[in-house]
Amino acid sequence: MKLVIQVPAWNEAESLPRTLGELPRSVAGFDAVEVVVVDDGSDDASAEVAARAGARVVRLPIHRGLARAFTAGLDVALASGADVIVNTDADGQYDPEAIPRLVAPILAGDADIVLGDRGIATLAHFSPAKRWLQRLGAWVVRLLSGVPVTDATTGFRAFSRAAAARLNCFTSFTYTLETLIQAGQAGLAVRSVPVATREASRPSRLFRSNLAYVAISLATLARLVFIYRPLRILLSLGVLCWIAALALGARFGYFYVTGVSRAGHVQSLIAAAVLGLTGVQLAVLGVLADLTSVNRHLLEELRGRERERM
Repeated sequence: MKLVIQVPAWNEAESLPRTLGELPRSVAGFDAVEVVVVDDGSDDASAEVAARAGARVVRLPIHRGLARAFTAGLDVALASGADVIVNTDADGQYDPEAIPRLVAPILAGDADIVLGDRGIATLAHFSPAKRWLQRLGAWVVRLLSGVPVTDATTGFRAFSRAAAARLNCFTSFTYTLETLIQAGQAGLAVRSVPVATREASRPSRLFRSNLAYVAISLATLARLVFIYRPLRILLSLGVLCWIAALALGARFGYFYVTGVSRAGHVQSLIAAAVLGLTGVQLAVLGVLADLTSVNRHLLEELRGRERERM
């Protein structure tokens, strides 16, 4: 059994020595433990620092974002024969002593993915806006996937080989929400274990301000909804258009039949026709998007089987 601990890093030369130095080199249940640092096009000496610390370094030629670095790490870990993969952040906010507890449900066969639950509702160093967005993200994941999670954005998580092989990222900002939605749709078992966290020693490099975090997170959530539930969303929008069209058509009909104004409210009839046609177009787009989604699921399953055999 082999455990690979992957650490996506972007300009983390200062924090990597401590983070890598604290990672375990042996974990009960595994014959080998390997540390892989994915250097996401850093401008500093992150790669050199990681190599000196004894980690295997994978360098991306340019900065491509956390989700791309995470996916690259999974590919490398699978190719190196990992049976279980643990992902942790380069800034050292997660306590590495929790890794044995994180991988235990996978070793016991009770889970495919295990999340390190930070208890976000009580984290004092999170702003109210960030805590609210964390809860919103967890709610969206539960809605789209049925996965019972309370901390959907934690970066401290463990994957079985089969689970890692079936995960793909279409967004570049972060992988946390999307991979859980994919896990739910693939029928993977997801569990959570409580973990301790440390307050960040520096501002996040994923976003420049809380306002930027809110905007990017909401845009990511909206995109995920349309990617993974296109038929439901587009049909819902179409139904809203049809309801509005019926209301406007009824308004025109009332004024026409009563003779109050046979021509003065023709704009209601025009608007009703436009909304009715828009609803039809949204419904057709929803069906086409759903067919595309089915094809994507089939391709993801085929790709997952191929990656698992690597």
